[in-house]
Amino acid sequence: MPAAGSARGLDARAPNPQGKGLVGLLLDWQYSRPRGVVAKPPGRVLADYFTSLLVLSADFGFKPAYGQTYHLYREGSRWRLSLVAPHEWRSAEKKQAYVGACVLHDDSTWSIEPSGNLGKPGPLADALVDVYAGFLERLGRDGTLEDELPFYEGRLPYYQRLFAAALGRSLRGSLALGGQSGRPGAEWLASLPRDARKLLARGETG
Repeated sequence: MPAAGSARGLDARAPNPQGKGLVGLLLDWQYSRPRGVVAKPPGRVLADYFTSLLVLSADFGFKPAYGQTYHLYREGSRWRLSLVAPHEWRSAEKKQAYVGACVLHDDSTWSIEPSGNLGKPGPLADALVDVYAGFLERLGRDGTLEDELPFYEGRLPYYQRLFAAALGRSLRGSLALGGQSGRPGAEWLASLPRDARKLLARGETG
């Protein structure tokens, strides 16, 4: 995943488990396999894509569990995914850095329930604007949307790389089922809201 200011760099193609044994890698690959992939309207495809890229750009060193709620924070110049909810922190600074509650769904896409912090001017809102700008640039490149979907990214930590690949498989499946494969990335820009926060609320996108 790119540094959090953009959504680039998820298209390298060199399979290397980097320290994971073959059996462990195959088990994790099977575990991360998208399930229940369905056709989705354009707004939902883009929401799942953007939100999942944001979560997978975060620092975390654990294997995410499907259906488990995690918590996304902005720490300095980094995003961090944590098991610790904002009310469990004593630090007011930590609470102010809270982005929202994240869930990994069966189809290997992520959702975020945004916190009220994103509506307040400041570093957190500015950081989200930067990520969104990178996402818009990604869609505006030559080629189709599926050309930009993640397949393998050797620079990512292991679990982020694993679930980025699963995200790519999931969204490619959704595009194929919905008859949307081959549509130029630039055409998808018309389906995007101006405010990135509207993409983060899974239930608000059609």
